[in-house]
Amino acid sequence: MEGGLSGNTVVPNSNDKSTVLDVKPLRMLIPQFPDTSEGPPFVCAPPNGPFPSGFSPFFPFSGPQGSQSTPDLNQNGLISTILPIRSFRVENASPMDAAHDTHKQKSVASSSVKKKAKVDKGSKLSFTTPINFDPRISLSERDDGNRELVENVLSRFDALRRKLSQIEDAVESHSGIIKRSDLKAGNMMMSKGVRTNMKKRIGAVPGVEIGDIFFFRMELCLVGLHAQSMAGIDYIKGELEGELVALSIVSSGGYDNDAEDPDILIYSGQGGNAGRDKEASDQKLERGNLALEKSLHRGNEVRVIRGFKDAIFQASKVYVYDGLYKIQESWMEKGKSGCNTFKYKLVRIPGQTEGVSSRVGLILSDLTSGAESTPVVLVNEVDDEKRPACFTYLATVKYLKSFDLVQTTLGCNCHDACRPGNSNCSCIKKNGGDFPYTANGVLACRKPLIYECGPSCPCIRNCKNRVSQGGLKFHLEVFKTSDRGWGLRSWDSVRAGAFICEYAGEVFDSDKARQDDGDGEINEYIFYTNRLYEPFKWNYEPELVGEASSDATEDYDIPSPLTISAKNNGNVARFMNHSCTPNVFWQPIVYEHNNGAYLHICFFAKKRIPAMTELTYDYGTPCQNETEGDNTTSGRKVCLCGSPKCRGYFY
Repeated sequence: MEGGLSGNTVVPNSNDKSTVLDVKPLRMLIPQFPDTSEGPPFVCAPPNGPFPSGFSPFFPFSGPQGSQSTPDLNQNGLISTILPIRSFRVENASPMDAAHDTHKQKSVASSSVKKKAKVDKGSKLSFTTPINFDPRISLSERDDGNRELVENVLSRFDALRRKLSQIEDAVESHSGIIKRSDLKAGNMMMSKGVRTNMKKRIGAVPGVEIGDIFFFRMELCLVGLHAQSMAGIDYIKGELEGELVALSIVSSGGYDNDAEDPDILIYSGQGGNAGRDKEASDQKLERGNLALEKSLHRGNEVRVIRGFKDAIFQASKVYVYDGLYKIQESWMEKGKSGCNTFKYKLVRIPGQTEGVSSRVGLILSDLTSGAESTPVVLVNEVDDEKRPACFTYLATVKYLKSFDLVQTTLGCNCHDACRPGNSNCSCIKKNGGDFPYTANGVLACRKPLIYECGPSCPCIRNCKNRVSQGGLKFHLEVFKTSDRGWGLRSWDSVRAGAFICEYAGEVFDSDKARQDDGDGEINEYIFYTNRLYEPFKWNYEPELVGEASSDATEDYDIPSPLTISAKNNGNVARFMNHSCTPNVFWQPIVYEHNNGAYLHICFFAKKRIPAMTELTYDYGTPCQNETEGDNTTSGRKVCLCGSPKCRGYFY
């Protein structure tokens, strides 16, 4: 089977499929093609010590508010400035709305505490994590991370946040209750030591790469990229007479930050914005602003994180780490409010990941010929091949005859939309009492089998329990790889648990699917549900939310094997390549249609996927009856996935 980052520009869904699209990804989001040529147990200590040798206190006791007897916990005079969650404003619907305004933190603290208490009481989301919880991250790893640790922390945050969101959605709504599963998850993980790169530093952060994406500001804190959950400027006291030094900034649209050159950022200082009970005022040369001014003269590197509106979830933002910059100059000017604002010009340090200004190699503006509501473009930037072998595009799986895969069951009795927490909804009962998706349509947990509402259910068509039936949401691209045929990637950044597509094709029995159809070519576009797949844990950790450790399996439970051929009829899923370390996984979903209940194979993001990154899944290993005779190497191909854990072959 044949199998970077976007410009955050949503391609118009035009009815004119012949229009050639001029796609312009962000400069630092260049597609990356392959190059051809456990820890000691958790230590408990009182908040202010004494501490065991080599022990660094965890959040929120790592800040300067500790007693004078508290030892210097960070080397080189580096002091953690992370603030407790209770001091953050939570009235806003999105944590990204307050980009870097900290001048009201003190006045907001008391009201936020009351709001937090209301949230906990109303949502019933008060958890007690076991005292002996093992974060599986050593003390040294919390100070200095690596790539594997960063990905591990982010993956665990994703899983916990999805579960908390699922719990919040199932609780009856109360007036004034703020749902902030991201803050709750981040607070839990920080307090239990599930974090890395706590030691503040100037320059690059171990394990964080240019182009990495983040969907919540708390994630930046957990991996040590930017320690301020709300303020846009992170800084420390340096070694030179205790002067302030800027470490990182987040530019997310809260101020007038602009520059035409993608390698230049004109950044506005913090403070001075008008508040609910305060007029706009001149900014002051203090805290973050002073740190930026000092860094201008010091000439140290500053990490830059840029925030963009999420093309799929419009109310949210995507944060992209853009690398290291240096402050070139500063000045003061009148802002839109008429008050004085500090301006800082940051220039990107040469030699980091570069990008392209325009796309080339566009072949088709819509490979689906209108079969999908969102066009899928076809691109070849490698050679002169004009298109893949011809096939008929299908938006969903096609059953050629009746298969008794799943017993027909009654649909739900919801006449509006199925709602989380509704114990009377039969579809929710089939899913073990849990709503399978969060409010924004993200898969909360893997299950052996998920039941969705179908056409026979009286609930509305845009019911949240019909996620896989809504078609493509991401702007996908079929592209020619340098050495693995055609592949699939997305222009948009993809959240972990987001639905990507279904594996569409014709359902056959296994013997017919393996035939070459008389054309002399082996059918490589086949999906088998009965193959052996590498097990992996994707769901949340029960201990973090005060639940007992669970041995519940995430292994698939399919009543009867299913074989789908996409050789002659299929969709974009036929172009997804194999990887031994995939970023996509498949989930069996069943819903009723045509007076029967049939199985569908749907793909979800296994982890966060930057835009223009190839989408891959594990093809699995054949069972004995799939191979020819006793030759277990039949059909084996050399794997070129490039993963550090590559098996060297795939089928």
